[in-house]
Amino acid sequence: MSRVYNFSAGPAVLPEDVLKEAAAEMLDYRGTGMSVMEMSHRSKAYDTIIKEAESDLRDLLHIPDNYKVLFLQGGASQQFAMVPMNLMKNKVADYILTGQWAKKAYQEGSIYGKANAIASSADKTFSYIPDCSDLPVSEDADYVYICENNTIYGTKYWTLPDTKGKLLVADQSSCFLSEPVDVTKYGLIFAGAQKNVGPAGTVIVIVREDLVTEDVLPGTPTMLRYKTHADAESLYNTPPTYGIYMCGKVFKWLKARGGLAAMKEYNEKKAEILYDFLDASQLFKGTVVKKDRSLMNVPFVTGDEELDALFVKESKAAGFENLKGHRTVGGMRASIYNAMPAEGVEKLVEFMADFEKKHRK
Repeated sequence: MSRVYNFSAGPAVLPEDVLKEAAAEMLDYRGTGMSVMEMSHRSKAYDTIIKEAESDLRDLLHIPDNYKVLFLQGGASQQFAMVPMNLMKNKVADYILTGQWAKKAYQEGSIYGKANAIASSADKTFSYIPDCSDLPVSEDADYVYICENNTIYGTKYWTLPDTKGKLLVADQSSCFLSEPVDVTKYGLIFAGAQKNVGPAGTVIVIVREDLVTEDVLPGTPTMLRYKTHADAESLYNTPPTYGIYMCGKVFKWLKARGGLAAMKEYNEKKAEILYDFLDASQLFKGTVVKKDRSLMNVPFVTGDEELDALFVKESKAAGFENLKGHRTVGGMRASIYNAMPAEGVEKLVEFMADFEKKHRK
């Protein structure tokens, strides 16, 4: 077996130790005689799995007791509707548009009320984070919404916006658990698991408990109410059991590596290797304003579409997978999430240097 260096933006690379442990438990989970895939979500064994996962996540993020942790389905995209359904009491919300996912959330929010785009970086193909120090926050807004790390465009909020006292809602899908976070600065955080935490099919929601109420928009389905899932401790119906099990293993892997402060240091080291090369290169260039660069997603181009295509083709042949950029922007993108080893980034830079020697004009 030969594992490639997988730079996919999601579903993305998972820690090899976690995969091996899950493989060893596939047919018989700890003496139960069955796989977690086959196990009742009401069983004692599974109850331990989901409760340990929540406990470990709370430890990693220092989540206060007045925040609920929910393991849900539907991915981050379902949260684009679930957030306004549950939080848009005044039917007004403000959105900061920094990419495709924030834009989709804004469009979904406009179905349920007045969605205001109070800042945007669309004028420069979302290659920067707009100034959020003095935003025109609406007086009657129920929340201000951000996509904190932009997977497609490779930008990251390094300073949270001044919401002028309004709730902050953040999609953290592609930076979740990559660094320490002060949960108390947010009313709600959500993250699709498939980028940095586990397999596709699970979304994690961290929501302040005073926001979990029966007071939702008329017509909100039972399954799309946070209270439904909070009251049932994420077991209202059959949850994504195997996905949660895998997330739980990743949480333990993160704790064993020293937690989120250690993870941030490691991620900064990996990103520095790639960004330093891009900054010195005469062929490749990064596409993001330096101060807004993501540690997780690094888009870059040669400036020649044919050369970009050749790079993607040759890199794949060399064992580097999923380096093609998103269809909306082209070029290349290396997603270097928690589970991508530093060796993978170093090998990629070596390959890029060789490619540059061959093709630099």
